[in-house]
Amino acid sequence: MSVYQLQQGRVPLLISLPHVGTEIPAEIAGQLVSRALASEDSDWHLERLYRPLAEALGASLLVPRYSRYVIDLNRPPDDQPLYPGASGGTGLVPTRFFTDDPLYRDGAEPDAAAIAARREAYWRPYHEALAGELARLRERHGHALLFDGHSIRSELPWLFEGELPALNLGTADGAACSPALAARLAAVLAGQQRFSHVVDGRFKGGYITRHYGRPGEGVQAVQLEMCQRCYMDEALDPRHAYDEAAAAEVAPVIGALLQEMLACQP
Repeated sequence: MSVYQLQQGRVPLLISLPHVGTEIPAEIAGQLVSRALASEDSDWHLERLYRPLAEALGASLLVPRYSRYVIDLNRPPDDQPLYPGASGGTGLVPTRFFTDDPLYRDGAEPDAAAIAARREAYWRPYHEALAGELARLRERHGHALLFDGHSIRSELPWLFEGELPALNLGTADGAACSPALAARLAAVLAGQQRFSHVVDGRFKGGYITRHYGRPGEGVQAVQLEMCQRCYMDEALDPRHAYDEAAAAEVAPVIGALLQEMLACQP
């Protein structure tokens, strides 16, 4: 069975959701503490939110099968830090929960060989699919657009101070997309009053946004890190916390961002 699912669309937009996977292979599960098997730090229910938007627009959609505890698809393959000097954070193969508690049983953390094996088995196929789909879109349409979707709990002291804005748009400080596209997306966020927002704040875009966003080569990329309070009840078990009413309020805002991407010509 494939480690990802790719739904190819008819417009030049690819939506990537690299942290929605929740499965953990048995051989890895045996190394983890029991709490990790619930995959609590996944981007819960994000595919449920984005898939109808992708289908309505005719956008491509790429989703992984496995949990970020297996490997983090939004980290560089050489495991260099995305935010040098920042406190907290997780690597290519995370060893700690977002609460800073250990993921692995004592003495069971993966060694360099195990990390390399996971990179080949899980990370590389996802990125080959991502790069291949962007190449297909660029060949067909003359350019490609990448929207990297994420979600996170509103407060995680190990990773950041205080409460995050609801919608955190990242453009790698303007390197991953054109100034015109960044301005149009910022205008969408500024034009609504329901959700607090920031552009290139704490989350500027991870490896996917930074690596694939090359506006000079016809590929523009942005990341949206959305607080889970926008579409979930964060007080509940995340597996059962999807909030239909809340999701119905944030979905049009995300849809407007996606539409602006499609409307902005390179």
